[in-house]
This record gives sequence, C-alpha cells and structure tokens, in this order.
Amino acid sequence: MKATFKKISFPLFLILFLISAYPVFSQKLSSVTGDETNLYAQTKQVNQFFRRFNNEEDRFGDRYYPGDSLYRDNAFRSVYLNMLFDIHSSQIDGDLKKEFIAQVSDNKNPLFLDFHSYYWFAELSAIFSYHGVNKNLLLFLKLEQENLGYKWVLTNVYFSEFLKYFFKGDPDKIEKSFLHPMSHELDFMNIHKTFDYPKYIEYYAHKDYHPDYLTLLFYEVKKGEMKFINSGSLKFHFFQVDDWYFEVSFVNRSGKNSGWLITKLYKINTAEKEELIKFYLP
Repeated sequence: MKATFKKISFPLFLILFLISAYPVFSQKLSSVTGDETNLYAQTKQVNQFFRRFNNEEDRFGDRYYPGDSLYRDNAFRSVYLNMLFDIHSSQIDGDLKKEFIAQVSDNKNPLFLDFHSYYWFAELSAIFSYHGVNKNLLLFLKLEQENLGYKWVLTNVYFSEFLKYFFKGDPDKIEKSFLHPMSHELDFMNIHKTFDYPKYIEYYAHKDYHPDYLTLLFYEVKKGEMKFINSGSLKFHFFQVDDWYFEVSFVNRSGKNSGWLITKLYKINTAEKEELIKFYLP
C-alpha cells in the first residue's frame, strides 16, 4: 500500500490513572525495602507491559503460566491494569479509563494483547542530516513474520521536507492541470505540460496517487543526501482493543509508577480506527 499523510479529522491520544494496591501486593511490598519495591514495580520492558496487561506476570517480575491460579485471572487483572496507567497524565478521563478496564477484563469476553498482532506498531523519532542540516523525522515500524520468526520493519516516515513537495490542494491548479482527453490523437505532444512546472507535477497523476515517502527516504539515503545521526523517543500505538486506541510510552521518574505505561487513551469507532491505521501503516 502506498504511503499517504493527511490531516486527521479527530483528536488522538489519551491516558491513565492509578489506584491502591491489591492486598496481596501490600503483603509482598512490606517484605522488601522501598527502593526494591520501586525497582520491581517499574515496567522496564515492553514485553513486560504485554505480560502485565494480560496478568501473566506479577509486580515482582515472577511469571504466571497456563495452569497457575492467577494466570490471566480477570478479577485480579482488573486491579493490576490500573497500575499500567501513567497517573500524572492530563490526557485521560477517569470514567473512560474505568470503562476500558472493565471491557478488557470482562469475564465473558476478556481481551488480551497479542505481541504478534498487526494492530500495534512503533513510532521512533530520529535525527537525520539532510543536505548538511540536521532534521527531525518520525519512523514507523511494525513486526513482520519471516520464516519461523519475526522482525521489525520500516513501514512509513513522516518528514516535513518531503510533505511540502507533495500538496494536491489548490483548486485552481487542479482545474487547470490536466491533459486533454484527445491528447492521444496528437501523440501526446502536450505531455510537456506535465513537466513544465515541477511544483505541480503530482496534479497530473491518477486520482488515487499518493507519494511513497519511505521510498523517498531510501532514495535520499542511497544518494548520500540523508545520513542517520541518532534516534530519540519511542512510543507504541495500539489498536488491538475494539473501539479503543491507546499509546504506550516510557515514563522516566522515580517511584512505582514508571517505565512503559499507557500514556494516552481514546475511544474511537471502526472508521476512525481504520483512518488512523492508514495514517501510520499505509
């Protein structure tokens, strides 16, 4: 599918909330020092976030396995899920958070995250040197199966320098920039119109044309015009829960409420979900 970036018609993001610990946690926490408690409580790895969301691991990093009494236990899990929200985020509605937790931990139809699902992907900020000037980019990546394993692959890039070259929104140019339907009878002698004004060349493309920004990135890198400098912040977008979007980011602070946490939460319908997915994963 070719890449396209368009204005999103509704707000995105979201996040979190915290509640008091489950009694069993209190008993365990009292047996260790405060520093150790904070260290164990932090969700230090993305894989841990998955396991803790699904109640496959406790707050001390001990795994639950199928057959264990607490493995994916929804009653226990509904409390645990609260601890995976960033309590200091201003982008979360308490009622929405409660609704989300109730939905994913419903006994009749619980929802568990799948590490290999298509409906989550990464957004990595990066700095590239572009014609000798450092520029900020956003790289989008997803997991792709290969043979018996998986690998992360690039799916899209957001770069303002690329975007400004492909703008198909001038009504006057759209109206005037076309090849007459009888052009073939003149052996397309008027084809020069397409290339006389490079700024508007995309107006002569088919109506479903969208520029492939990832190919542009590869092309510029191959030419030596773009050089990777370093990577920056990382976040993950999740669409695995019906009617919901949430974002997971690394929260670096002291205390238990740190590590990989849900930092944004938003309720979306199917159409909005598909629109966002196309934006991130064309």
